[in-house]
Amino acid sequence: MHLCFSASRRNRQRPEGAAMPDILVSSPAPHVQLIQFNRPHARNALSLALLKETAEVLRSAEADPTIRAVVLAGDDKAFSAGADIKEMPDGGIPMWGQRERLSAWKTLEQFRKPLIAAVEGYALGGGCEITLLCDIVIASRAARFGLPEVKIGAFPGDGGTQRLPRAIGKSRAMWMIMTGSFIDGQTACDWGMATEATAPGEALARACAIAEEIAGMSPIAIEMIKQEVLMTYSKPLDESLSLERKLLLWQTQDHDEGIAAFIEKRKPVFTGR
Repeated sequence: MHLCFSASRRNRQRPEGAAMPDILVSSPAPHVQLIQFNRPHARNALSLALLKETAEVLRSAEADPTIRAVVLAGDDKAFSAGADIKEMPDGGIPMWGQRERLSAWKTLEQFRKPLIAAVEGYALGGGCEITLLCDIVIASRAARFGLPEVKIGAFPGDGGTQRLPRAIGKSRAMWMIMTGSFIDGQTACDWGMATEATAPGEALARACAIAEEIAGMSPIAIEMIKQEVLMTYSKPLDESLSLERKLLLWQTQDHDEGIAAFIEKRKPVFTGR
């Protein structure tokens, strides 16, 4: 796996002396895009600018057939410590109800390609809620997950009250949300919030390795798999099973290539058609 991250064209073209970008975009492996939150001074708090930039890159990635998987990461101190308190309004609509923020979150939620989180340090509030939107979560054992909004007289506003119980069950979700308590990466893995727990400092490399493996599969099959699995959260079982059978009837060049490669005992070459 290639871990010599090259800066994206977008970031290279920033004029000298310009403000530090809120995200860094690179390509750690063929067909894999890495988005790193880049507000270390604020523990990668989710400013509106950061969310808008992330959504913009995801929309471009979705339209780019050469990108087959995306990894989201922060730094060694924090994936993201959540909302930027400095942007909270004094009154009126809460920040999570603002149109531009809702649009950015909807882009994350509806992203059709594999989305993999690499979590080191804190994943709190909105940062934790982003991991709940990801398809695969790789967490350092030293990571800390939590929804501490109750400590400022609030509650999770970006889907945490709905997605966390689905991931870890009602009782554990109630405890985390009502007390604002944190859990570590190993516990997150044991409870179902994370896929794997790694040694500190190794989450990003592992997430990129998984993304590279997925990127080698048929992109059309991977997209179908994501659609099918997510149906379980929105459709009755009978309906989702029926739709699954219909999707299985689809014939693609990738399917034909996979069968041919199996018979010929060679590695398949998938093109997404």
